Amino acid sequence: MIPKEVFFTKGMGIHREKLQSFEMALRQAGIAKCNLVNVSSILPPGCKIISRDRGIAKLKAGQITYAVIARNSTNEPNRFVASSIGLAVPADRSSYGYLSEHTSFGENNKKASDYSEDLAATMLATTLGIPFDPDVAWDERKQLYRMSKRLVASRSITQTARGHKGGKWTTVLAAAVFIAKEAEEES
Repeated sequence: MIPKEVFFTKGMGIHREKLQSFEMALRQAGIAKCNLVNVSSILPPGCKIISRDRGIAKLKAGQITYAVIARNSTNEPNRFVASSIGLAVPADRSSYGYLSEHTSFGENNKKASDYSEDLAATMLATTLGIPFDPDVAWDERKQLYRMSKRLVASRSITQTARGHKGGKWTTVLAAAVFIAKEAEEES
């Protein structure tokens, strides 16, 4: 099975129970009704990125759903938490791309997002055997990476939150959710 589509989503939940805060984050992300299976970090060649709304509409209750998920929690008041998924995709869409998961404490949205994109681009470069320094390779004007004469686009989705002031569990998650052909055909 090779996924044909992927969408990105995020969520945040607060509850006195850690598991329930995770459930609430899944609900906000729109993927709580699925049986989620964590997978590693390859975006298949030709996999189309679709909108969150379109992706969620394709999901069915109880469906086994493959996703790359970054999740982080805290019950420390005011502690800043972040979860981010980064993506690096070669301009040649017949090649595969890389997804990265990043979780942290104390990082704002931009810092966590930038880091997850750098991580995805670095992992892609190393699998291609290309020396890569994200600080040197980033083209700010064009908003893409250059890898040994190859152009690589990147993007990320990040959820941040400040820990609940009363010490309830605060969970953040970001996910890249795959849509498999079987799921589409049943629609």
